[in-house]
Amino acid sequence: MLKFDNRFVQSLPGDANASNHPRQVHGALWSRVVPTPVAAPRLLAYSPEVASMLGLSEAQMRSADMVAALSGTGVLAGMHTYATAYGGHQFGNWAGQLGDGRAILLGEAVTSNGRFELQLKGAGRTPFSRGADGRAVLRSSIREFLCSEAMHHLGVPTTRALSLVATGDDVERDMFYDGNAALEPGAIVCRVAPTFIRFGHFELLASRNDSALLRQLVDFTITHYFAEIAKAYADENERIVAWFADVCVRTAKLVAEWMRAGFVHGVMNTDNMSITGLTIDYGPYGWVDDFDPGWTPNTTDASGKRYAFGRQPGVAHWNLARLGDALATLGVDVASLRAALEKYESTYGVAINRVYSEKFGLYQWQDAEGDVMDAAFSMLMESEIDMTIFFRALAAAEDVDAIKDAFYLDGQWQPARDKWAAWFVRYRALIAEQNPSPTQLAARVKRMNAANPKYVLRNYLAQQAIDAAHGGDYSKIDELLDVMRKPYVDQPGREAFAMKRPDWARTKAGCSMLSCSS
Repeated sequence: MLKFDNRFVQSLPGDANASNHPRQVHGALWSRVVPTPVAAPRLLAYSPEVASMLGLSEAQMRSADMVAALSGTGVLAGMHTYATAYGGHQFGNWAGQLGDGRAILLGEAVTSNGRFELQLKGAGRTPFSRGADGRAVLRSSIREFLCSEAMHHLGVPTTRALSLVATGDDVERDMFYDGNAALEPGAIVCRVAPTFIRFGHFELLASRNDSALLRQLVDFTITHYFAEIAKAYADENERIVAWFADVCVRTAKLVAEWMRAGFVHGVMNTDNMSITGLTIDYGPYGWVDDFDPGWTPNTTDASGKRYAFGRQPGVAHWNLARLGDALATLGVDVASLRAALEKYESTYGVAINRVYSEKFGLYQWQDAEGDVMDAAFSMLMESEIDMTIFFRALAAAEDVDAIKDAFYLDGQWQPARDKWAAWFVRYRALIAEQNPSPTQLAARVKRMNAANPKYVLRNYLAQQAIDAAHGGDYSKIDELLDVMRKPYVDQPGREAFAMKRPDWARTKAGCSMLSCSS
């Protein structure tokens, strides 16, 4: 079974107040919290890959003790359950203390594959729950469970999901905040990551001028999660600047991968930004169906579109700047922090050039290449064209009609065909120039298929699994998880999972836009 060490709570100060009621927590990074037991815990699904990473067998995953621990109804030996304090900028505004309002850490498991924190999402109230119940519903838990694993198999840095447990309890939710609250089945996801430390942990301490604790958290983070930097720099300020630059680089590479896959996080608040460059907190996320840089899946963001697909790179830069502001309160040279922040833009520029060159099957740093790609993006925005299907079809396309099926509306293809045909002539000429031999052409198709997934977790696919689960059929969860294990490989018999968004899904709740409670 799992072995726990729990160095976060051993190394950093905790809350002296042991009661579990909403409050401001000062002078501490964590509060002791015991998960709230549930009525009838049932393991609905788990990730064999994550279980194996943790050294857990199927029998261990299905044991009564493990299911109890994964539902918050019991604990395993060595677990130390707690919630952490952090703040954040939400939609560009400082929100003050936020914290783990419905997430409870079980501790840090020490395995042959490294150290991993286990965290239950939906396991009950914490001191950071404010007026909420600390619970999660089945639909949002299915989405988080599936997306965590789908992103991993796409090659995007992410937190992972070990398990999905039904609680047997109903939870009241107003999905779209429109006064139509309803009871829904509850569930809990066990999330796994090397650490769940966020930008907001540092921001909260800086906002309170708690420099001593902020310095302690920075030192802890660098020592345990950026060991090479800890060893390379003796001077504290130089170490902090080098670490901040590394965070900027990791974040830039992460966002470039989001853009490659067509993923939209939906709520890029600073409290939802991982310090180690992982995708964290799967709420109102979505995949771009028809290519639209202005699309956001978040109903709360519908008017401002702050977190729209095309704005994600800029938002990440803004969020990093806020982290830099927090570090500046330690007396770190501001000019050095600004220079470190520039690493974000330079890294992102290289990374996005690389990923889109790979998506088009072209080579980097050629002027003609950029012109051809820019022309394609311009035309992609003129019609409703499925991003995933377009790029997947482009790899093996012999003529322009190969991309016809990527158009959502039949009436848009014929008017657009001539422009695409002219573009396709230029594109094929560039491909032939860069790949003069049949061997090179074949290698190009492989490269493109490795950059362009055939299967992504479209919102309507997740919603179909959710609808089935609400009807008592949980098999769709495992089936969808299995498809997403091999997103770049053709899977005969599973063509339905690679289809365009159906017309019925354009406006259906859960398929088009979602709220933060989704």
